Amino acid sequence: MNVPANLKYTKDHEWIKVDGENALIGITDFAQHELGDIVFVEVETVGETLGKHETFGTIEAVKTVSDMFMPVSGEVLEFNEELTTKPEVINQDPYVNGWVIKIKLSDAGELDGLLDPAQYQALTQS
Repeated sequence: MNVPANLKYTKDHEWIKVDGENALIGITDFAQHELGDIVFVEVETVGETLGKHETFGTIEAVKTVSDMFMPVSGEVLEFNEELTTKPEVINQDPYVNGWVIKIKLSDAGELDGLLDPAQYQALTQS
């Protein structure tokens, strides 16, 4: 399982990559593997400011639909439009081309409550 060292993680299997006051958010390699073939991604929250743990979208696989949750509070700036026509990119490359949303952080202090790579790996191996 791929767990990049430069990201933070949630217990709900989202990752976040911070770049200044903005961040990219997606689902982890573990999550995409558990879901199976991803067939649809829906995000209708662009332009909204959401709190930590709020739902920012849904991801649909062949067998299930799952909510995706905000790892931290922020304004949803952008949806990865490539996922509209190629949702399988998340299965192929969840950490680079398979990002789901870009946000503007509301409270960078919330990042301290997220899991580091070692903690996330321990969570997925239990």
